[in-house]
Amino acid sequence: MVPAAIGLAFLALPLAGLLVRAPWGTLGARLGDPHVLEALRLSLVTSTAATVACLLAGVPLAWMLARVAFRGRRLVRALVTVPLLLPPVAGGVALLLALGRGGLVGAWLGSGAGLPFTTAAVVLAEAFVAMPFLVLSVEGALRATDARFEEAAAILGASRWTVFRRVTLPLVAPGVAAGAVLCWARALGEFGATVTFAGSLPGRTRTMPLAVYHALESDPEAAIALSLLMLLVCVAVLACLRGRWVNVA
Repeated sequence: MVPAAIGLAFLALPLAGLLVRAPWGTLGARLGDPHVLEALRLSLVTSTAATVACLLAGVPLAWMLARVAFRGRRLVRALVTVPLLLPPVAGGVALLLALGRGGLVGAWLGSGAGLPFTTAAVVLAEAFVAMPFLVLSVEGALRATDARFEEAAAILGASRWTVFRRVTLPLVAPGVAAGAVLCWARALGEFGATVTFAGSLPGRTRTMPLAVYHALESDPEAAIALSLLMLLVCVAVLACLRGRWVNVA
């Protein structure tokens, strides 16, 4: 219990410090600033778009890792987990070298000059660092389900798409929801890859984490208010999802 209490205190004390030092008297005025609202809107839009992109690509990837036996599966799983271990700034550099001007794909497409330092670049950076959370959660949910239900549906004549849509997805829906929540929260808090690949242009690429960083240099109380807002948004989303779509009990 003592080590557990120390671990809990280590996680709770920084949040308590944020709550204690928050400028409650001027919080409303600071959060109502147009620049803050613009950064919040941009963060919500880009993190949601990144989560949708991760769902479209990550759920099939998780299904392949969990259900298909192929040579090199361990390598594929290792590639999926690389963004978890790679420093976000290094991830941003990798995106820039792949999709930027003269990059591996950017030069070939002829559009590399227009992608970095745009809102689309923010979405790509957030999706790059957040997708592993979704893939690993869905893969774990798939491995925990009984594959005999899918086999029975296939024997009865259902196509692969029908089995996936009518049997597999309902079985792993809690895992998909949990992975999507983790993915969204990670995308919302992304900083390193975003500032490297997309920059920090107000109203275009400056998300809430970047706004916190810039505010910390000139107005620490504003940085505390922005951090508190991000904390409240994450807590509100997790509180709404818990018990309805995410079974974590």
